[in-house]
Amino acid sequence: MQNDNQEKPSNTLNTFIDLFAGIGGFRLALESFGLKCVFSSEWDKHAQKTYEINFGELPKGDITKIEESEIPPHDILCAGFPCQAFSISGKQKGFEDSRGTLFFDIARIAKYHKPKIIFLENVKNLERHDKGKTFKVISNILDGIGYKVFHKVLNASEYGSPTARKRIYIVGFRKDLNISYFDFPLPTHEKVYLKDLLEHDAENSKYVINRKDIRYTKDVNQLPQLKPIQIGKINSGGQGERIYSIEGHAPAITAYGGGVAAKTGAYLIDGKVRKLSPRECARVMGFPDSFKIPVTDAQAYKQFGNSVVVPVLIRIAGRIISSIKGEVSPKQMTLLELATKGSS
Repeated sequence: MQNDNQEKPSNTLNTFIDLFAGIGGFRLALESFGLKCVFSSEWDKHAQKTYEINFGELPKGDITKIEESEIPPHDILCAGFPCQAFSISGKQKGFEDSRGTLFFDIARIAKYHKPKIIFLENVKNLERHDKGKTFKVISNILDGIGYKVFHKVLNASEYGSPTARKRIYIVGFRKDLNISYFDFPLPTHEKVYLKDLLEHDAENSKYVINRKDIRYTKDVNQLPQLKPIQIGKINSGGQGERIYSIEGHAPAITAYGGGVAAKTGAYLIDGKVRKLSPRECARVMGFPDSFKIPVTDAQAYKQFGNSVVVPVLIRIAGRIISSIKGEVSPKQMTLLELATKGSS
């Protein structure tokens, strides 16, 4: 219990740091609330280039070589830390994989600076990796350095983004803030479909797939749905060889993978089968058209495949800010009313 004479922590959030920053998805989300980024770190030189041209700041390099004291104080620590060590598509070695151990760099920085909030994103498989042991280690470490931890797997398709990208989001509140309950945003089920974000110009001809082994397995005329709708396949229909309707959503854009439509999937657009362009991938992930893409298509696909979904982060960030300010959501009010009734 906090001593009455002890100064209560401020309920304002002003600054954040952007670790494993990629191309700046977390930054776009938090800056939309007027928060200021005071430090960024990203080791990939191509991602650094994209980040710098969009934010006017070259991120620092390898976080494992940066001392905690070199990082400015901040209110929120953001990190979409490397996920390959936990991904279903990877070898799933977890902390045995050097990329998995990068979580400990998040912990050491948080332990030193004690930011009010820790805000993390990773693949959904993190929750059940190694029968839940990996996530338990992460939770226990955050608890041990003074954070109340909440987590939830959210599907971007349910939050206004036309991509079926399921990710785990972790929010840690410093314990002296006395946040005992956190309400992740409820699905919005906005009627946004891939067809709403397409480019319809001649440049996209280079993404067209002309193959004799294209086959349609369903009627190409589909009703809109908030999920991917496969209507055909190329070759055997393996990963990167599936054709989807633009009346639905895109499967998760990937940084890696093979097949003629690798990384984006194939779609029937304007009577032709083609991949998505980098700009279309940016739109799918919630990046505005003002966001510059200064790299090759191959690098752009990798960068958006590794990125976070900006609209989902914005909705979670809004809930974080409301919680810090002590605002009560309808769901929280219901729980409080039930507790009151139970004690009466």
